[in-house]
Amino acid sequence: MKIRESRVAATKIEAQMAPMIDVVFQLLIFFMLTLKIIPVEGDFNINMPIGQQATESPDITPPPIKVRLIANEDGSLAGVQMNQRQLGNDSLAFDRLNAEIGNLVGRRDNPFADELEVEIDADYNLHYRFVISAVSACTGYVSPESGQVIRYVEKVKFAPPRRPAG
Repeated sequence: MKIRESRVAATKIEAQMAPMIDVVFQLLIFFMLTLKIIPVEGDFNINMPIGQQATESPDITPPPIKVRLIANEDGSLAGVQMNQRQLGNDSLAFDRLNAEIGNLVGRRDNPFADELEVEIDADYNLHYRFVISAVSACTGYVSPESGQVIRYVEKVKFAPPRRPAG
């Protein structure tokens, strides 16, 4: 009897990847569907005492204080307004502005004192010294008794300058 050598042994056998990927996905789906979700760790079922009602949140920021400086054609001061209220155009206008902002800010225990903001809206041709006087009047004053600086407002911003019409 003669034994034949088979040529099958000489060919290389390769594993097919497509059926293996199908089996992996089926196993993945099987484990996902049979997963039991356990209760959340750390749930100790503690009953806390009832506290006080929450008070109103101080996250509300007050609107900015608007100071309007109106100039004459020659650049002199025509008027000072704070929140649409006329304070005059004389030498005491900035003292009145300082007093008004002091009344608005109140004492230092005011919760909005650190968040208050002054917006200065000056005419384009107003002399610089009037703008500086307004900034000084808005930010605070120097106490005559102790010589200490008393601060009202820390934040001062400027509106874009208004160009003269014409």
